[in-house]
Amino acid sequence: MSDNLKASLFMVLSMAGFAINDALVKTLDGDLPTGQVMGVRGLCLSILIGVVVWRRGLFTRFREAIIPLVLLRGCMELGATLFFLSALVHLPYASISAILQSLPLAVTLGAAIVFREAVGWRRWLAIVIGLVGVLIIIRPGTSAFEPASVLVAISVLFAAARDLFTRALPPSLPSLLVTAVTALLVMVSGFSLVGVQGTWVPLEIIHVQTLALASAFLFVGYQFIIRSMRIGEVAYVVPYRYTSLLFSIVLGYIFFAEVPDKYTLLGSGIVISMGLFTLYRELVRAQSTR
Repeated sequence: MSDNLKASLFMVLSMAGFAINDALVKTLDGDLPTGQVMGVRGLCLSILIGVVVWRRGLFTRFREAIIPLVLLRGCMELGATLFFLSALVHLPYASISAILQSLPLAVTLGAAIVFREAVGWRRWLAIVIGLVGVLIIIRPGTSAFEPASVLVAISVLFAAARDLFTRALPPSLPSLLVTAVTALLVMVSGFSLVGVQGTWVPLEIIHVQTLALASAFLFVGYQFIIRSMRIGEVAYVVPYRYTSLLFSIVLGYIFFAEVPDKYTLLGSGIVISMGLFTLYRELVRAQSTR
């Protein structure tokens, strides 16, 4: 099996892990406040990561990850998580995933603004058309508009900033340590939010089981996306990110009996098409500079 084929399978597994994690959290149906979900799930995830860090002998290098860039990345992950979880209870699961498909376009836009990367008119046009696709999904100004969809869009902006900070991390820094710091930051922030708001809800066994299982799938998502990006070519691997929408549609139907409407499907198709076109233009640009 070639490295690219392995990487594509790892990416699909990663998207499945993230999608199942999100679906499990949504099954709680708002029983727990957002901060408590972040804290308890973050605690379970930190324990899992801690075991792996210990087995790989990376605890001695943990101080390497305590740098401003990693902490900034963690803050962006925190913002993305907070806004995403706040919207998760209020929106159809497939609609949330559809909006999240705009992340690659948001990263391209951010790279052009922050890193001054060259973006030709075709890719700018793809970004604008992709934004139109997002608006078709959200449908502002209509009776179908859900204010919580704006929270998902804000989550995408935080996630794009997180990915941009990730690109700037030192190559020698183990990805697992970056994930560990991020998980700890989200956990501490979640429990702190509960303390400030005074919104702790007594945990039932089903809550603990659900969040523990969700953290396991979240860990799968983190680990396989790292392995995918490290062994495969980016151009070959990135399109498989869009399998997350397929997983979300299936899980939405199984868990919540949700069927995405025609506008969600149309908007998703536009966003994904523009994301793939942007990737294609990136490949053309890279070949022309060789």
